[in-house]
Amino acid sequence: MSIELRHLRCFLAIAEESSLTRAAARLHLTQPAVSRTLAALEQHLGTRLVERSTHHLALTAEGRAFRDRAAAALAAFEDAVDPARLRHRPLRLGHAWSAFGPYTTPLLRRWQREHPDTPLELLRVDNRTAGLARGEVDAALLRGPVDAPGLVTEELTTESRVAALPADGPLAGRSRLTLGELAGETVVLNTVSGTTTLALWPPAARPAATLTVANTDDWLTAIAAGRGIGVSSASTAALHPHPGVAYRPLPDAPALPVVLAWRDAFPHPATAALVAMARDIVGGT
Repeated sequence: MSIELRHLRCFLAIAEESSLTRAAARLHLTQPAVSRTLAALEQHLGTRLVERSTHHLALTAEGRAFRDRAAAALAAFEDAVDPARLRHRPLRLGHAWSAFGPYTTPLLRRWQREHPDTPLELLRVDNRTAGLARGEVDAALLRGPVDAPGLVTEELTTESRVAALPADGPLAGRSRLTLGELAGETVVLNTVSGTTTLALWPPAARPAATLTVANTDDWLTAIAAGRGIGVSSASTAALHPHPGVAYRPLPDAPALPVVLAWRDAFPHPATAALVAMARDIVGGT
């Protein structure tokens, strides 16, 4: 059996709808046809992608991994055959919250000047690979280690870390802080696109309380409301000022790598030019 695009579209509809019935309606197919297509795909891959019962449907671990690959493959195909993109296909550059930090504007301006026929589209996507693993973007500016199959990464620079504090809280009066001084606080963690985890602290001095959020906006709101403190990169302080949040240096926290990532398979033709330009800008040339 050969895998066709219809298999990928069917599986992605099931994954997004969490229902065979809704997936069938979305695809204008019968539910038995959707079930047969899924079963054929699972047989070909030799693994179960979906756990299903009468009242429940969820992706298996293998299904979650395959979802990202299927989405990337389908996006690459649709992009390749889109006649509107054949002549001037944009280079979609994803980021999760702070783009290229202080180098963002120089990169956008220089790219427009040197590559006017290839628009550079900067897109914020709230997940760990800024949409890269799912094929939503062609390349991504990411922070921290990136552990996703099929991606190539290059470290461009590092950023120091800062503490983000309620502006009217007692810690905001300090000129700088240490990780130990934050250990007694509730830590707000962006578990969808952020890089800070409790592993940043030594095992014997980790904060006991956490509050999880799903994006940078909610992270800032929670801190401003006094629900906890946060840790992020220095570029967050520059690009995301908030009247209710005070940023203070955190010199004992390890620096955060800033990496450019792209897919190993089907890279955008302008990827090499983007990597070279990003290196030059960081190097000051």
